Amino acid sequence: MKKDIPIHKVEDLAIAIAPRDGYTDEELWDVYLLNLKEDKITSVLVNSRGYGDVNGEMRRTTVLRHFFEEIEAMACIQIEPIQVKLFNLTNEYWVSFVYEGYMYDKKYIFVQGSIEETNFTTIPFLNRKGVMIR
Repeated sequence: MKKDIPIHKVEDLAIAIAPRDGYTDEELWDVYLLNLKEDKITSVLVNSRGYGDVNGEMRRTTVLRHFFEEIEAMACIQIEPIQVKLFNLTNEYWVSFVYEGYMYDKKYIFVQGSIEETNFTTIPFLNRKGVMIR
């Protein structure tokens, strides 16, 4: 039965987008997955896509899929580069992984216009400024 399936909440995981070398005027920034857990996670699958309305026209990017066999505890890994011109779209990262024998998944959504300096925070492990969703 559906009620017998345990639902586990994703905690201690984050997606961050940061400019390369701290220069916000660069054309390419980087997207990172941060494992803030005290244990590693395995079988990590990340789907990324962008979508939204630009000048009255619906735009979509290609769906990209990235697989990582494991991500160590208290570590981060680069998922992909992202072009600055995609910041005017909603950028979605759907993360699935296995932790302590259970499969987890969560969507991280950077809405249109949210990737900007006014939303910067210090990103753990990188010691750089960027936008992060936990």
